[in-house]
Amino acid sequence: MTNLFYEGGPLFMGILTLILLVILIIGVTNAVAVSKNNSERNDSLIQRLSRIKSVGLFALVFGILGQLIGLYNAFVQIQAMGNVSPAILAGGMKVSMITTIYGTVIFLIAYLIWFGLVALLERKMSTGS
Repeated sequence: MTNLFYEGGPLFMGILTLILLVILIIGVTNAVAVSKNNSERNDSLIQRLSRIKSVGLFALVFGILGQLIGLYNAFVQIQAMGNVSPAILAGGMKVSMITTIYGTVIFLIAYLIWFGLVALLERKMSTGS
């Protein structure tokens, strides 16, 4: 697992990990807010919950940016070497996809947290607790 972290580039993978931590912190603070919910604050709480999805989407876009920069660097190296085998090209493309996969996983985690908290809030609102 740590080789994937370093292959994906410590800078991009580190930033994506920080984004994941931010999502988890926002999720926990919003979970506390949902559990202590007063009916007057529902609109602001729903707006705060949407931040989870927004930060998750940022992680996805940032992962794609990491892939594009990785592909660009791989193609620069391939151009400098000249004739390159398809296996080397495929290896470079595989490594460049690591940040996109990680960003997508972070987005899915954020979306699941958002979905769960919205469902919990709607259930609390419908029961009137």
